[in-house]
Amino acid sequence: MSDTKDQSKSDIAQETAEIAEVLEVTIEKKLKALYSLQQIDSQIDKIRIIRGELPLEVQDLEDEIAGLQTRITKYKDEVKILEKQIAEKTNSIKDFNVLIKKYEEQQMNVRNNREYDSLTKEIEFQNLEIQLAEKRIREFTEELEVKNTLIKDSKNTLKEREGDLKSKKVELKDIVEETEKEEKALMKKSDAFSKMIEERLLTAYQRIRKNARNGLAVVQIERDACNGCFNKIPPQHQLDIKMHKKIIVCEYCGRILVDDDIANEVKQSL
Repeated sequence: MSDTKDQSKSDIAQETAEIAEVLEVTIEKKLKALYSLQQIDSQIDKIRIIRGELPLEVQDLEDEIAGLQTRITKYKDEVKILEKQIAEKTNSIKDFNVLIKKYEEQQMNVRNNREYDSLTKEIEFQNLEIQLAEKRIREFTEELEVKNTLIKDSKNTLKEREGDLKSKKVELKDIVEETEKEEKALMKKSDAFSKMIEERLLTAYQRIRKNARNGLAVVQIERDACNGCFNKIPPQHQLDIKMHKKIIVCEYCGRILVDDDIANEVKQSL
């Protein structure tokens, strides 16, 4: 009877040990899958960062070019208005001179001084109108010169920006072609590792990655500190992490922590 009890205890102990070993392996596999996924996603992030800056530069140049084109159109419209105003004032001067000539001829046939003085005042008034029109013409001409200079400068800038845009588009096309194949291969790997991780854990990983500034959700311990936020990890926590018996997160930043063994094994396998 005693032997039977001892055998039963031995079987239970063995089963418990086997369960613990299975759990440990399961947690270890999860951690490896998570860290592998992180390494792959980080490579994808780098590709997108390199490629991501260029589209923004291209967009900025396209916006600047559109702005320059609008500005040039506006300046040209203002030039047309100024030219029209100059033409109107020039025609007004001609009309004023016609009136002056008419009044001067009438002065030759006046019947009294009152009529002569009245015509003289009209001639003086027309001369003042001519002076005012000439002043406006000078002002409009100066403004016209400024607008033409602005158009010329804007056209030169536009030409430079169009050249820059052409270069950036070629550069972007080359980078997209170079990285597209690599990104697709990495995305395929990312999907494969994602399927190895249970949905709850994957959701947590994605949430941490989204909130992390550098996109790191799973980090290794370096120099006794979290490689995400660089806060020190207590020795007991480091020991627990090395045991691979449960998933442990940094108490400061919430990132999932792995030890050097898992990190090095994953880096060598990828």
